Amino acid sequence: MTGFAGRSADAALLARIRAGQVGGVILFGGNVGPTDADTARLVARLQQAAAAGGNPPLLVAVDQEGGAVKRFPEAPPTLSAAAMGRDGSAARARAEGAAAGAYLRNLGIDVDLAPVLDAPDSPDSFLGSRAFSDDPKLNAKLGSAFAAGLQSRRVAATAKHFPGLGAARANTDERAVVVSAPRDELDRGLTPFAAAVAHGVKLVMVANAAYRPYSGRTPAVLSRKIVTGLLRRQLGFGGVVISDALETPATSGRSPTEAAGAGVDVLLYTNESDAATAYRALLDAAKRGEVPTADLKASAARIAALKHWLG
Repeated sequence: MTGFAGRSADAALLARIRAGQVGGVILFGGNVGPTDADTARLVARLQQAAAAGGNPPLLVAVDQEGGAVKRFPEAPPTLSAAAMGRDGSAARARAEGAAAGAYLRNLGIDVDLAPVLDAPDSPDSFLGSRAFSDDPKLNAKLGSAFAAGLQSRRVAATAKHFPGLGAARANTDERAVVVSAPRDELDRGLTPFAAAVAHGVKLVMVANAAYRPYSGRTPAVLSRKIVTGLLRRQLGFGGVVISDALETPATSGRSPTEAAGAGVDVLLYTNESDAATAYRALLDAAKRGEVPTADLKASAARIAALKHWLG
């Protein structure tokens, strides 16, 4: 999955989509047109390129959490996660998710990289209003409801940032982070993710932080113990695992085969150059047998099942 610059797709990106080298795109504020119709036309053009190459439809993703992180500032959800947390109503959270889902689906966007299920352990957390609350049980209730609302409109929800950034002391987008909280505290932070999995969330985004009790200093997104062991085997998640952006300080320069080997299905890059480089590296590694074919086929099957559900 790749990001790109501007309100139109350049010829190189369209060619890569036609060639089947891109399975999804992520839209940021700079991609959003002055009108909804402009954005819908952009999405349609991207999907036309995929179809022209005989490829499955792209996943089209956006961060539409509410509050501080909304790529469509005037669109639903009208409440931030923190405001939903103060309200405490699962029905309200579900309604906010459904409204956001209906809006996004109308534009052709079918993946919302929300809700944030992290439970901050400090009022100074960088997560701010992006988190529902500091209570994992309340986050489980509201996060699952918000995700259900999105998915009632055929927009796939994404539980993030597994296994939780509540104890992180810095933003992983800005620096390499190692979480050293006790294991029992980290385990409590899994509660919202376990609930989301049980309620059928379609995607889980894995964090770039490292967690000493789980995998030492290896970032979660590169750790088979976390992705395959903790998320898939312990929590029983059978859906699509997506990475957080792989250009962050902890993961920049690391081979995409590390994330694929951990069990990640969708490798997320925020720009075309990094995405193209990663595609070539992963393809070459697969040809050399460095990534088991069975793992690649399993990832492909999970992504195909998600695209089928999206219609």
